[in-house]
Amino acid sequence: MAYLFEQNRNYVLGDPELDVIGPREKLAQWRHKGTGPAFYRLGRKIVYRGEDLNTWADAQRVDPERGGG
Repeated sequence: MAYLFEQNRNYVLGDPELDVIGPREKLAQWRHKGTGPAFYRLGRKIVYRGEDLNTWADAQRVDPERGGG
């Protein structure tokens, strides 16, 4: 299976790879609402695990043949 993010890598806000799922502001909204990918809050730093990002991205997949939307 091909992944959007490296499974064993941690991503922090400002990493350009996170732009694939949305701008920094959108990620902040999702964290506030309790939606979006799982994350760690380490003091003021936000850290996303690649494995969690891939799990979240896979859950967003829409299969048009199955009428998903």
